[in-house]
Amino acid sequence: MSSEVVVQLPSMQQRIKAFVEHNTVQRFLLALILLNAVTLGLETMPALMAWAGPAIHLLDKAILTVFVLEILLRLYAHRLAFFKDAWSLFDFVVVGIALLPASGPFSVLRALRVLRVLRVLTFVPSMRKIVGALVQSLNGMLSIAMVLGLVYYVAAVMVTKLFGEAFPDWFGSLGASLYTLFQVMTLESWSMGIARPVMEQFPYAWLFFVPFILIATFTMLNLFIAVIVNAVQSMHDEEHQAEHDAEQATQQQLLAQMQQLQQELSLLRSQLQAPAAASVTVKSSTAE
Repeated sequence: MSSEVVVQLPSMQQRIKAFVEHNTVQRFLLALILLNAVTLGLETMPALMAWAGPAIHLLDKAILTVFVLEILLRLYAHRLAFFKDAWSLFDFVVVGIALLPASGPFSVLRALRVLRVLRVLTFVPSMRKIVGALVQSLNGMLSIAMVLGLVYYVAAVMVTKLFGEAFPDWFGSLGASLYTLFQVMTLESWSMGIARPVMEQFPYAWLFFVPFILIATFTMLNLFIAVIVNAVQSMHDEEHQAEHDAEQATQQQLLAQMQQLQQELSLLRSQLQAPAAASVTVKSSTAE
């Protein structure tokens, strides 16, 4: 009787998926993204484009062709699961924008071709972690932004009523006051450009500007940083916990296998000892 061994070969979909996700292919695509970043920067140099413009455009089109082929292969490999992954959707949109016509109503969007450089985020795990932390911290950042907006609104109403008549360009309306306070928050010429001229007519104006800077700049903006750092730390702890759980699962599996092996050895030992004991019994009965 002949036995046939059937070897199941991977399907075309599985082979394409393995090819696209291979480390060598990923490194090659990352190199193309960085090269594309250089070519997009070179397109902003008129003198260089006048000398080597056709070659640069040709290289850009070749890189874009590779990106399109990569997206098509990933679509074939993952099918509908491709659109369930946020990073895959990001790559799809970025490459799709680059395919828009250079003329017509969508020509303005061609300037967004530089977004292709952001595909580096997809290929570098450390950058993906930072972006993931930013996404996780959106809820906390939104709460802080609402508090900061409330502080801005109250402060803008105050300075419009206090300094609006004397400084209409800076505080003449609510919108102008909000923009001026934003400049103050960024510490851009806030003292010599805004605060000191106001204090020449309103000597006690520092009682407003100093607390506003302490609250808006040093407190609220540091809260944004604290929320992001906390999100990064949480992701780091989750990764360590996942690794720890995986190690524990591996150790438990090894322990179970060792216990099973010990039981099999004990059973084998008992089976080997049983014929020997029976032989001794037979010999003793024969001697009698």
